[in-house]
Amino acid sequence: MSLLLSASNLHRAFGPHPAVRGLSLSLKRGEVVGLLGPNGAGKTTTLRMLTGCLAPDSGHISIGGHDMAEAPAKAKAQLGYLPEVPPLHGELTVSEYLRFAARLHGIERTRVATAVSHAIQACGLDQATQQVIASMSKGYRQRVGLAQAILHAPPLIVLDEPTDGLDPNQMRQIRKLIRDLARDHAILLSSHILSEIQAVCDRVAIMARGQIVYESPLDQLKPIQGESGEQHLIIGLMRAPSTDALLKLDGVTAVDAIDAQHFRLCVDELSDPREAIAQAAVRHDWGLVELRQHSAGLEQIFAQLTA
Repeated sequence: MSLLLSASNLHRAFGPHPAVRGLSLSLKRGEVVGLLGPNGAGKTTTLRMLTGCLAPDSGHISIGGHDMAEAPAKAKAQLGYLPEVPPLHGELTVSEYLRFAARLHGIERTRVATAVSHAIQACGLDQATQQVIASMSKGYRQRVGLAQAILHAPPLIVLDEPTDGLDPNQMRQIRKLIRDLARDHAILLSSHILSEIQAVCDRVAIMARGQIVYESPLDQLKPIQGESGEQHLIIGLMRAPSTDALLKLDGVTAVDAIDAQHFRLCVDELSDPREAIAQAAVRHDWGLVELRQHSAGLEQIFAQLTA
C-alpha cells in the first residue's frame, strides 16, 4: 500500500496553550484510521493542520508525496475534507451546490456533470438533487458534505465528527456510506465516539492532551500495563474450585470470578503460569475448557489513557 499521508512531529499552540504536541501520523491507501479522543484532545486542530487549513508551528506534512508547506495546492488536491460543520450553502439545491463545489475544486467544465453525477450516486442523493439544502435533515446534509469531499476523486478523505448530532438511524446510514467509500479511498476519521471507530475503522490512534498516546489495528488491541506490571488470563473450568485454590497457583496475584465457571486471573508480567494452570486443572479434575490471554477492549484502553 502506498503512503498517502505522512505527518511528523507536529506542534501547534494558541498563545500559551499547546493544542498539539509532537504528533506523528501516517495513512496508507486502503486504510480507514480512526483518530479517537475526548473533547479538547486536539483532534480538530490536528485535522485542520493535516488539511492545510491551519499551519503548524513546527513539523512536516506530506499528502500524496507533496509537501504541504512547499506545494500546498498539489497537496490539497489529493484530499477531500468534511469539517465538523459542513461548508454548505443552504439556499442552493444539492445539484447547484455540487456544481459550484466542483468549480472550486478546479474540475474542468467538461467533467463537472460526470463528477457531480458520480458523487450524487456514491452518497445516495439520487432522489434529492433538486431539494434545497436548508430543507434537508442533518443526516442528508452530511451526505451532501461528503459528496463535495469526493467530487474531485481524491485518494484521501478526512472526516471530522461525521455523525455528531445524528439520530441512530442517520448514524448507521452515514457509517455504511463511509464503509462503502473506503473501498476506493483512504479515510482518516476523527471522533470521540468509540462505537463509531469500531464500526468503520481498521486502525485506531488515541489522542490525549495534544498527543497520540496509543496506536494499534483494532483487531490487535493490546492492554495497557499498569504500574504493577500485571497481565490477565481468562480461564474456563467445568468443575471450578474456590477462588482461594486458584489464588494459590504460582504467578497468580488476584482472581476475579466472571461467573460460576469463568475467572479472570491477574498474573505477574514476568511469569507465564499457563502450563502450571493446565497441569493443576488435570491433577484436580477441574475440567479445563478455556485458557487464553485477556484481550483489551477499546473502551478500557481509552479510559486508562484519557481519564
